Amino acid sequence: METLPVAEARLQSEIDALRAQYPETQDLYREVCVLLFFRYGMTPTANKLYQLVRKGSMSAPAEALAKFWETLREKSRIRIEHPDLPQPLRDAAGEMVGALWQHAQAAAQEALKQLQEESRASVLAAEGAAQSAVAQALAANEALSAARAQLQATQENLTGAQGELARAQGEVAALQRQVDAGTAQRQEMQEALSAAQQQFTEELEQQRKAAAAAEGRHAGEMKRVLLDIDRERGNTAKRQKDLDQARRMFSDQTEVHRQQMADKQQQADALRQRLGELDGSLVELRGQRDLLLRDVEGLRQRLERVPAAKAAKVRPAKANTTGAAKSNRSK
Repeated sequence: METLPVAEARLQSEIDALRAQYPETQDLYREVCVLLFFRYGMTPTANKLYQLVRKGSMSAPAEALAKFWETLREKSRIRIEHPDLPQPLRDAAGEMVGALWQHAQAAAQEALKQLQEESRASVLAAEGAAQSAVAQALAANEALSAARAQLQATQENLTGAQGELARAQGEVAALQRQVDAGTAQRQEMQEALSAAQQQFTEELEQQRKAAAAAEGRHAGEMKRVLLDIDRERGNTAKRQKDLDQARRMFSDQTEVHRQQMADKQQQADALRQRLGELDGSLVELRGQRDLLLRDVEGLRQRLERVPAAKAAKVRPAKANTTGAAKSNRSK
């Protein structure tokens, strides 16, 4: 069953088609009267015709309507033309056929009224459905507004989280630079320690060579002294004095060498202690870096969960709006 707006649109489209077929004003008004009365079951009036056609003056539809009713009455009186039938019988047959035609017209009008009542009921039902759809649309708009507000808040939270992430990344970068600086300093200290150990080893080797040379010289001197004892018994005291002096000198040199070895060992111990302190600082910096990296990973996971939660909250509102639109199209 067509609703009233659809029927009016189809009627107007048919009238537009009649404009091209009947350029004369009276012919066009006559065909519109036939269309309204016989196809749509509407009683044509001069105002209705002028509103639909809008051609010529107001007297044109009135004149065409008068000719239409005259033609309709003339055709309702059916004449039976037969040369063998008497005139009274022909008149009676014509009146009977006319009465049948009028009864058929009345039945058609009654059926048309029923169809119009059904159409009005359908229109009322459609209006009720439209009002329900409007209410659903308003509810969907309210839900959409709430979702938009929540989306705005989520975006603000996301912006704050991104700021926190940027600050945390800056702190991580600063700590990484400190770790790199500590690593470079440790490398420098390690190289300095290696150089000091190399120098200490070289000096120790030189001291050992000097001690060995001194011992060699001392042994040679002792041998020469022993060889010269018999020849220089008179100079025993003097030689003994020289020997004691040589021993003292060797003892002094040995003590100096031992002192130097102790100083080098202290320097090596100090370097090792400093290296241990740097290793401890490096471990602490790495722990801080790992802690910040875990914080950054937590923030990144929160940021990844925010769009999923936002989409899950916005999806029901979109589903309601889509459902309302589909319901309107189906109706």
